[in-house]
Amino acid sequence: MKILFAGDYSGFHATLARELRGMGHDCVVMGDGSRCMDTARDIDLSRRAGLFGSIAYLSDVFRLWPTLRGFDVVQLINPNFLHLRPGKIRYFFRELKRSNALTGLSLAGSDPVSVKACMEDGIFRYSEFKVGEEKTEYVRSTPGIIYKWLNGGMGDHCRFIYENVDCAVSALYEYHVASEPYLHSTPLSYGGIPVDLASLPFREYRPAPDGRLNLLVGIKTEMELFKGTDRLLAAAREVERRHPDKCRVTVARDLPFSQYAGKLEEADVVLDQLYSYTPATNALQAMAMGKIAVSGGEPEFYDFIGERDMRPVVNVVPDDRLIFETLERLVLAPAGELAERSRMGRAFVEKHNSAQVVARRFLKAWEDAGR
Repeated sequence: MKILFAGDYSGFHATLARELRGMGHDCVVMGDGSRCMDTARDIDLSRRAGLFGSIAYLSDVFRLWPTLRGFDVVQLINPNFLHLRPGKIRYFFRELKRSNALTGLSLAGSDPVSVKACMEDGIFRYSEFKVGEEKTEYVRSTPGIIYKWLNGGMGDHCRFIYENVDCAVSALYEYHVASEPYLHSTPLSYGGIPVDLASLPFREYRPAPDGRLNLLVGIKTEMELFKGTDRLLAAAREVERRHPDKCRVTVARDLPFSQYAGKLEEADVVLDQLYSYTPATNALQAMAMGKIAVSGGEPEFYDFIGERDMRPVVNVVPDDRLIFETLERLVLAPAGELAERSRMGRAFVEKHNSAQVVARRFLKAWEDAGR
């Protein structure tokens, strides 16, 4: 098949495309490389700041569009797969749909449906937007963000895309359960996040010569409050202060993935994100390498994927005292317990998130939608 991936988050589509090429498919990834991460793409479509950057970006899109024809599948990363206003995105979506055989949607990243599920539908106990009945610091510090997501053009645009794609494939449990009531006749399946195991060699946890765990906190400044890495870092610093002989904290801020990978290689524990029910790309890649992931690992997620035995993720919830206690227990855990969690993490990713497993799920979704 000839496949166009329109947009990308954290190398999600780039990893999928690499695996599908190995299976004999012709794939093109178009996007901005997830901005500071600079992930792989075949067509660079980055938008610079300012008026001239906006004009140049729109010009680039118009120039490219006549070449984006004749694909068997066009897979969108999100309803907002271009850095344009909703009305302009819909114009280009119609052109893509008219000029190609099948249009799919990857449910990856926030959209009005997922935000509504977090704020209004009562599906989740906590999220990036609300914990219980309390708005998160991200929402409090970003006036009007919820209105922007749920009202006017954004909501209408999201519904339009949901109603007009041929299929949808979810990247995470949260996006799956949030979108299910709104897709109506559009087929929905779970894909998961693909991890390229061949590029991430496994190294089982072994205690460092000085006996200290290296706790890595990777931070994208623009996502710090959204992911809760500010609170994870604060708790890790406190554990380090109380147990300087047991751990040290490493911070990697706004690094391209090529540089971040070096920090990841040296880490024992990766503090991923706070408000998720599930491990996402950073945590899964870390587990594939034998690192211990501190992230989302709620029972709902394991039940959703049908996993009864393995629980590799160190689950954290948005409560500062509990975050500290969870990290402290981890730092004080016996080496054998840490090694077992390290092995389990790799086995979990091999079973549920290897690029080959996820690619086959996408192929089946496209095959079913094309019947």
